[in-house]
Amino acid sequence: MATYKEVNGTAVQNFAGDYTGAVDGELWYNSTATTFQYKFGATAAVWSTGGNLNSGRMGIGGAGNQTAAIGFAGYPPNSGEAFTELYNGSNWTEVNDMVRGASTYDIKGTGSSTAALAFGGGSAPERAKTETWNGTNWTAVTAMSTPRGGGSFAGGTNTAAIAAGGAPATANTELYNGTNWTEVNNMNTARQGIGSAGYGSQTAGLAFGGSAPPPNSALTELWNGTNWTEVNNLNTSRQQLGGAGTSTAGLAIGGEGASGYTTATESWNGTNWTSTTNMIGSALYRMGTAGANNTAALSFGGNPGAVVTTLEFNTGVAVGAWSTGGNLNTARNRLAGCGIQTAALAFGGGVPPTSALTELYNGSAWTELNDLNTARQQLAGAGISTSALAFGGNAPPDLDLTETWNGTNWTEVNDLNTGRKETKGAGANNTAALCFGGAPPNFLALTENWNGTNWTEVNDLNTARGDLAGCGTNTAALAFGGEAAPAAVADTELWNGTNWTEVNNLNTARRQLAGAGISTSALAFGGSTDPKQQTELWNGTSWSNQNNMASGRATLVGAGANNTSALAFGGLSGTSRAETEEFTDPGIITKTLTS
Repeated sequence: MATYKEVNGTAVQNFAGDYTGAVDGELWYNSTATTFQYKFGATAAVWSTGGNLNSGRMGIGGAGNQTAAIGFAGYPPNSGEAFTELYNGSNWTEVNDMVRGASTYDIKGTGSSTAALAFGGGSAPERAKTETWNGTNWTAVTAMSTPRGGGSFAGGTNTAAIAAGGAPATANTELYNGTNWTEVNNMNTARQGIGSAGYGSQTAGLAFGGSAPPPNSALTELWNGTNWTEVNNLNTSRQQLGGAGTSTAGLAIGGEGASGYTTATESWNGTNWTSTTNMIGSALYRMGTAGANNTAALSFGGNPGAVVTTLEFNTGVAVGAWSTGGNLNTARNRLAGCGIQTAALAFGGGVPPTSALTELYNGSAWTELNDLNTARQQLAGAGISTSALAFGGNAPPDLDLTETWNGTNWTEVNDLNTGRKETKGAGANNTAALCFGGAPPNFLALTENWNGTNWTEVNDLNTARGDLAGCGTNTAALAFGGEAAPAAVADTELWNGTNWTEVNNLNTARRQLAGAGISTSALAFGGSTDPKQQTELWNGTSWSNQNNMASGRATLVGAGANNTSALAFGGLSGTSRAETEEFTDPGIITKTLTS
């Protein structure tokens, strides 16, 4: 048998404690704990936002996989009943409409984005109709023997498909051979609003959930090409849910449960259902879905609200981890900060009372430095630990004051054009910064640019708001979240040095959150919306959920150079907080070898 050294090219290292230099998967001997240990990157199942549908709809049909999907039909009338859109992994494109244009909702589909079959759905006269898609056009083909709507099971391809169940609650099952439908053995339990996992196969499928009606069902049945067999139930009973994958690797997504709409997601391994990461954003049902397995899937549209939302599910995504850092010397909230994870500055805030305190973080501990000239809270900051800017805030009253930091002292310089609180900033140092948003007392969209001497008003945010988060520089900044009457928002905007452009929203609308990073690589964390410890990562295109902070809090502040190395400190959760947490991505987990 080959030795470890022969396989890996090096002997097992001996360390008294944690081997911080270990690479992913490298084994070492911890002589303090007398154990063999290794490290690996943390991964998780993650929902993230994809490109929006062009037309918001519920009861939409879907087929294909995560990177090549087709969405068709839906409700409300005149807004998508015959519309067809194709997804390329990033964006939806409108293509030719379906043949039938009336009462085409709660329709089911199977196949691929270039060869799909659509059947059932809609009102009674339409429920047997079937259409086939060739990549360009829809064509009406032979109708089903049993009209069905309200969410039937669908599986297979556009020439070898299976349909089962549907409204009014039925157990009938039919097979399509590319020309005709033929009735075969029924399901064990008649129901409607069923979830489907039957990608690419007419002889192997999984039907789950639904309604008999009522109540909502957790029943799961397996199709083997001849008969349906009851297998292990879902963990959450629901109807009008989404489904993706196959009979051995399926997903159950969202739906309507006993206590309302749910974000619950479950993964099927061929034997059992296991709860996995919940959908992000609002709970949905009657959405379209696509996906070839239980590791990569797509959900689009849905109700409430006939939304345009598209969500992507992926497993094995590297996620970051929060660890405990040194506490601030003085607990406070509504403070400001800047810098990176190993060299950050915290200043101002409410203790209470309003504070002028300044502290420096060196990667492990905070040290008190010279105070601001004016004590204040709800202010903004920009720059680095040796070259920073503090501006705005509330003493009270709301302030237009600006102070510059040279690594030792704060000096008052020229004021903002508009005094404000609940504002945010971005900037590389104390000679180039951006101030945006705020609330004195109405929510503001105002943006000002600092050139080292003066503030100049530039183009406004698209959404006026306060208590938002931001990061980046004065030529490439990101603004996200905040409060715009009458509620928290998820809006994200990108600044290119001249204009703000709306881009993909946060997964969870929230105010009083913090941010860190740059415009193409950022983190959003904390806030006043539960869960207050929620963390999201921005990759330059969309937000994805990460591991939560240990301490949920609002009105905190962040620092960091990118979305792989950041700091969260201060804030409010019942009382002012002193906790500091460090984020590292991918999260590295140390494990002890047990066998």
